[in-house]
Amino acid sequence: MSDVEELVRTATEAAVTNITLDSPANRNALSSTLVRQLREALDAAGADPDVRAVVLTHTGGTFCAGADLGEALNRGLTPEEATAEVGAAMSQLMRSFLELSKPVIVVLDGHVRAGGLGLVGAADIVLAGPASTFALTESRLGLAPSIISVVLLAKMTARAAGRYFLTGETFDAPAAVAAGLITASADTAEDLQAQVDAVLGGVRKASPQGLAASKALTTAALLDGFDEATAARAAESMALFSSEEAREGMQAFLGKRPPSWAASAQ
Repeated sequence: MSDVEELVRTATEAAVTNITLDSPANRNALSSTLVRQLREALDAAGADPDVRAVVLTHTGGTFCAGADLGEALNRGLTPEEATAEVGAAMSQLMRSFLELSKPVIVVLDGHVRAGGLGLVGAADIVLAGPASTFALTESRLGLAPSIISVVLLAKMTARAAGRYFLTGETFDAPAAVAAGLITASADTAEDLQAQVDAVLGGVRKASPQGLAASKALTTAALLDGFDEATAARAAESMALFSSEEAREGMQAFLGKRPPSWAASAQ
């Protein structure tokens, strides 16, 4: 019997594999274990000829809080090694979503932060419930949403990216629809389930070949040069993480105080 904690649960029914991020204690952060289990679940769904689509959802009030740097550091990695590892994991996850020959449908009703937005941006369809909130807070830490920008800038409107990348403000699901980040928002849990049922009803009517070929049309531009783009953004991220401003930003965040550069309107 394995003593590895199950952080990702899967169940396949009626030609759909449901993958659930089940690590609410750390807000479904992308630890090495969760990332490995998620990729294994995606690979299994991709290899199953009877599966037409993947639905990715979550337990707890947060869909995904992004990278789990703390877990990497606790394994003895240096901050530089931890940053490189989580950056590579994020890039590989986004590529896995894009390359899968079946639709990846994210269904969420909770908070999405940092690398969680990378998963949202790489998905084919995203449906969000009334408890959903989104924020790109990296600029407030002396950082930037570097690696995830590769998928986000391909989905969000230029004006929305210009606002939310820069301000770090929190926005809700209807605003995320207007921004191009997600497909649709729901006012109630019942409405969200109805939207899921409608999307899956359409997918189940499509042939495997038709789905694969149609998805390839929508992801081709992103996959063209994807590795070069994420590598460049990863190098940028490493430089930012090692800067004095980022150290001050992280210390301020952990100490629950304003960073030294924070300006007041007064």
